[in-house]
Amino acid sequence: MNRIDRAFAELREKQQPAFIPFLTIGDPDVRTSVDIIKELEKAGASILELGVPYSDPLADGPVIQRSSQRALKNARISIMDCIQAAKTARSEGCELPFILFTYYNPVLQIGLERIFPILAENEISGLIIPDLPMEEDAETREIAARYGIHLIPLVAPTSKERIQKIVSRASGFVYCVSSLGVTGTRSQFHSGIDEFLDTVKQASNIPIAIGFGISNHEQYARFSKTCDGVVVGSALVRKVEEALPLLTNEATKSQGLSEIHAFVKQLIG
Repeated sequence: MNRIDRAFAELREKQQPAFIPFLTIGDPDVRTSVDIIKELEKAGASILELGVPYSDPLADGPVIQRSSQRALKNARISIMDCIQAAKTARSEGCELPFILFTYYNPVLQIGLERIFPILAENEISGLIIPDLPMEEDAETREIAARYGIHLIPLVAPTSKERIQKIVSRASGFVYCVSSLGVTGTRSQFHSGIDEFLDTVKQASNIPIAIGFGISNHEQYARFSKTCDGVVVGSALVRKVEEALPLLTNEATKSQGLSEIHAFVKQLIG
């Protein structure tokens, strides 16, 4: 069974939501990213999105853009480096399901027929490609399914017809975008958010997770009541950014990791 499916099944029995953090790999370096991955698991993460740094991240707001820029500048992090980080974390005992969050160009550079065996060999359970539209994903979806990897769609609050088309072909879970636009913390969400979530639920019986803008405990608690999972990206990446002076010094790295742990515990309660 795919690790994502297993995680949602176990959480459903416990009547708990999945906490799904997003982490930019390589910010500040791959070794520290592995340490953060392990810390996130200790703090209560259920599934982890591994963000591949990209020079033109169309769906990402300023916080994640800065983290990508740092990762590319510091170590020229590639998609293969991110897969290696997952492999290293797994070899050091991490049991979290991993989802690779990347844009389509890095995938094409490696090649569809080549990258999916690599993902499978390194126990990557899912793939999110925000700039791959439904109308052009048939080949990618077919190869992903062949290797037991979920191609997870992003679904925005648009027309019911388009939502139903996207969701009806989804696997793993449906990633519901809380607001139109790029990622980033928000004080308010799309006015029709609850109706949008109901539309998604009616279109498929697979789990739904919501992301883009969840940044505090109140928001997390609100969506935990209506969704199977909650994705937290920019708020966590900003916390990593704040902790960089600690994380980049071996003498204080453990303190930086502890601060990230405390942030997550406060967020999810």
